[in-house]
Order: sequence, then C-alpha cells, then structure tokens
Amino acid sequence: MTAHHARPVAHPGLIAHGGRLDAARRLYPDAPQPWIDLSTGINPRPWPLPPIAPQAWTRLPDDDAFAALETAARGAYAIPDAAALVAGGGGQAFIQLLPRVFPARRVGVLGFTYAEHAACWAAAGAETTTVDALDDLAGFDAAVIVNPNNPDGRLLTPADLAPLAQEMTRRGGLLVLDESFMDFMPEASAVALAAMDGVVLLRSFGKAYGLAGLRLGFALCAPARAAALRAAMGPWAVSGPALAIGAPALADADWRRAAAKACAADAARLDALLARAGFTLLGGVSLFRLAAHPRAAERFALLCERGVLARAFPERPDWLRFGLPADEPAWARLSDALEARG
Repeated sequence: MTAHHARPVAHPGLIAHGGRLDAARRLYPDAPQPWIDLSTGINPRPWPLPPIAPQAWTRLPDDDAFAALETAARGAYAIPDAAALVAGGGGQAFIQLLPRVFPARRVGVLGFTYAEHAACWAAAGAETTTVDALDDLAGFDAAVIVNPNNPDGRLLTPADLAPLAQEMTRRGGLLVLDESFMDFMPEASAVALAAMDGVVLLRSFGKAYGLAGLRLGFALCAPARAAALRAAMGPWAVSGPALAIGAPALADADWRRAAAKACAADAARLDALLARAGFTLLGGVSLFRLAAHPRAAERFALLCERGVLARAFPERPDWLRFGLPADEPAWARLSDALEARG
C-alpha cells in the first residue's frame, strides 16, 4: 500500500466540497479512468443543450434576454407577483453576497448542513452558531435553513417556516431559505413566503438541470432587497450563454417532470445497492443519498482506489453521500466498488 492509498483519507481539498476530482486523481494516481464522480448532487442526465447563437458569446447580454429568463423562472418556480426575482452566477454567488449586502451580527444556521452558509457569514464578521432545531433560530438577527437539507434531505413545510418568516419580517431580521434541491418537489417549496420583507429564498439551476458549470441561480425576495442585490452585483451578472440556455430549460416543464421521475427511480435503485453493501440509509433527496457505515473512511478509500468518488464528511466520519450514476457502466462500476474489500 503506497502513501497515496493510505486510509482513512482526510485530505481537505477532497472532502471540503464535492467535485474535487483533481485532488482525487492526485491522491489515487493508479485509479482506473475515467473517474465516476458521485460526490455532487447534480443530475447526471442534463437538459439537452440547444444551439447557441454566436451573439450570446460576442455581445453583452441585453435586457430582453434577462426578461425572457425572468419570465421562465417565474413560471418554473411559481413565484408570487409580489416577490422580485434576481438572477446571478449560481446559488453560491448569492450565499457569498448576502452577508455583505444584508450584514447581521448574530446568525443562526440550522444544521448539520452545507458549510458555505456559516463560512460566508463568519467571513463577513458575523457571530455564527449552528443549531439543531427550528425553534432555536428565533433569537438571531439572521437565520439560514437549507430546505430540503443537504446532506440528509430534512424537509420543513411552508407551515413550519411561516412563523419564523413572519417574526424576521416583524423585527427587521432575515431568513435565508436555500431551496437549491427543491426543483423535483415543487409542491414542498416555501416560495409563497418570498414576498415577505424578512425572507430571501435561493434557487439553483445547475443541479436539477445537470448543468452546474453554467453557473446560474436566483434569489427571490421583496423588491427592496432585490434592488440591493442587483446594485451589489452590477450589470450583466449572468452570461449570455447562461441566459440563452436557462430560459428555454426553465420553460421545459415536460422535461422537468420526466427528469424528476427518472431521478426518483435512480435514487431508489441506489438505496437498494447501498443497503446490500452494508450501509445504513439516512436520507437525502432524489439527486443524492446519504448513508452511514462504521468503516466509512475505509469504504471511501476503497471506492477512490477504483475511481469512484463519493462525498465524505470530516464532521461525521461514519457518513458518505452518493450522487446518481449516469449510465449502466457507471452503475456496474459502483456496484463492483461497493462489493470490494481491502
């Protein structure tokens, strides 16, 4: 066993986020190629890209392109008329922007969840606390809830969230609702709360549509907050190609329904595969599944040795999260890797 294959793996560049294939390749140079990246929650069957007019690359985006994107997004997300919509370069861009535009002294984050929320608020100078229960968020200046949650799929209903949204609005606070993984369960969205002065609701385009490299996301909020976000981002916050792809994709309700059904079937298949391999299923959404194993670090390394990248969590050493394989050869490689023993 070489140093490259030492177990357990604890390489910050590999486990801080999903999608770190470059780090995985350096740690496991003898792994078979191509790698199968299951470390992210991205639809492995993307929306089919249309031809893109050359002008999308050569000209600055115009107002009509932004208007077409906004119309499509309003329909796809069922945004209430009283709420404004701001398009930007991915959900992560808004996660980083919110603490600077709407500073808060004390911020509560409902955990265990996507670490970038707490990290970005802390980097902006906030005192950031992770709490375990929804009721524990009431006393903070700002609160963050990822819903459905990443990585365990915890889901709060709009009725659950409404009292906190009302309280934040009443006293000038901020409730950030990150709905990055809500596209395939629109009936559960708290979008009706987005018009309230104390709420900013985030939506991600790239995950459900399988086009994460496009870098497109949205903030839904009251008009005054939307104006502040637009001013902070400046003009042309979305690229011409992203506008050209995002608008027709968001308008494609038939594809979205079919993709939701296909991903749900794949998630059930993945659950069965993990259970047969001795994992305990903990939850997730249809784009990723969370499972526990008493030797998760060892299993993570065994997978990497076979060119399969899952998502490990240094804070939860018995957890692994798995995205969906893209095709039958990928399913077969995952099955073989899960059955391997070191």
